[in-house]
Amino acid sequence: MGDEMQPFRVLAKFKSDRGEVAGTGLLDLPLDITVDKMQLICNALLEKDETVPFAFFVNETEVTGSLKAVVEKEGLGTEHVVEIVYHEQAVFRVRAVTRCTSSMPGHAEAVISVSFSPDGKHLASGSGDTTVRFWDVHTQTPHHVCRGHTHWVLCIAWAPDGNRLASGCKKGVVLLWDPHSGKQLGRELKGHKQWVTALAWEPYHSDPACRRLASASKDCDVRVWDVVLGHTLFALAGHTASVTAVKWGGGGLIYTGSQDRTIKVWRAADGVLCRTLEGHAHWVNTLALSTDYVLRTGPFDPVSPSKTAGVTDKAALQRLAQERHSAVRQLGEERLVSGSDDFTLFLWTPEVSKKLIARMTGHQQLVNDVKFSPDMRVIASASFDKSVKLWDGRTGFWPHFGVTSRLSTRLRGRPTPAC
Repeated sequence: MGDEMQPFRVLAKFKSDRGEVAGTGLLDLPLDITVDKMQLICNALLEKDETVPFAFFVNETEVTGSLKAVVEKEGLGTEHVVEIVYHEQAVFRVRAVTRCTSSMPGHAEAVISVSFSPDGKHLASGSGDTTVRFWDVHTQTPHHVCRGHTHWVLCIAWAPDGNRLASGCKKGVVLLWDPHSGKQLGRELKGHKQWVTALAWEPYHSDPACRRLASASKDCDVRVWDVVLGHTLFALAGHTASVTAVKWGGGGLIYTGSQDRTIKVWRAADGVLCRTLEGHAHWVNTLALSTDYVLRTGPFDPVSPSKTAGVTDKAALQRLAQERHSAVRQLGEERLVSGSDDFTLFLWTPEVSKKLIARMTGHQQLVNDVKFSPDMRVIASASFDKSVKLWDGRTGFWPHFGVTSRLSTRLRGRPTPAC
């Protein structure tokens, strides 16, 4: 259609990615409206206190310049009401990393695992030199060097209150550490017959005392511990090969992935098996929950750190953690993504069904790690094919949205939807 026949205005409405219409009705928009002006309109309709960045789509095509280009591409005319779907972008202000700002030497062997505390104030690392180190993130110097393991430290996990760190080693032993003093807490947690592969604490909103810890092992079992009493509450036995990953969900379920190619869903209260998720053709290497970020940080909201400043009451902190978790759950069921040696990722809603949402293909080598973004909109997967791919966190499709193509030039492939 030539420019002389193209209408200059179009009726449109803004809708969220969840189908909620912004404002009270239709808008008469000029076709040459730009993304910047659409940002202002959308923020005004939603009555945002501060300017929030959005990405806009018409029929899943992102508006990157003017609305006119997308309307012409999609073949829309004046008889159509154009639905402009807006995606709220992350509010985190991240600067591009162009050089290494500092390094923290000290470990004598390979560093196997690194993790920030829930409040982001401390950093811990586990190494093949059998030690755990707590670091000062401001001076990049070690606070404490913790010795107690006699073999490689393979995994570490912070308690949701930030007052304990658990570490598991190749000897099958789990130890607990005080990040403030560097001293070992309580007795050794012994019971696994082979090395510990993963650790997961019960979320803060479920257990503000932070007493229960799950450990996965190469011996095919997962043990749930009472870390105060120092003994096993129950063991999750059912996998027939090494358990490679364990996640403790926010709804009272524990998820385990194994080299037997299955993912099992357990009831955290008593260890009863709820369902088994099958479909992978090779080892399951990694798991990620859509709620991982809010569960890991608990009551410590990095956007509003003043809420927890000086608060020591566990009941008050539990309420904050519950509010954050409830806000996330309003967006939908807890989603689980699994990465495998079969080069694929699977997306599930394991709380309610064992049906597969999407089979995500595109990697050319085994998938060794996967993570949800803090806002749950994007899934990032890493592979031995030397690429990182981004996927839509709700549907599993690629590309997620326009930010995908700007972030990575290595994105290829498109997932096959589940039948």
